[in-house]
Amino acid sequence: MANYQKTTVAGPRTELHETLGLTGCEASYNVLPAGAAVPFVHAHKHNEELYIVTAGAGELYVDGEVSAIKAGDAFAIAPEGHRCLKAGAEGLTYICVQAKQGSLEGFTMTDGIMCEGEKAF
Repeated sequence: MANYQKTTVAGPRTELHETLGLTGCEASYNVLPAGAAVPFVHAHKHNEELYIVTAGAGELYVDGEVSAIKAGDAFAIAPEGHRCLKAGAEGLTYICVQAKQGSLEGFTMTDGIMCEGEKAF
């Protein structure tokens, strides 16, 4: 396990930066019960956030606007965006990934390296 870390996520909130030794982003697994909301509106100094809704539905508040969200939705919020989430009647489960805006130097097609001749399975 020298080149990877593994953990199990569980609600209501699991922050993964310490558990997995993350150095380039923060990630969290979040479960809001029915009708519950994140208890504060927040923004960031440097980090953009990517949210992926994995189960349930609810509402997203960004800069005074409220939008419906549901399982399968993904959305990015700039650091300065004032944000908050609220679960609907069935609850809301989501993953949030934070990284410094503008810090990504490459994507899979330009950063990935093929390991020629190596078979995985």
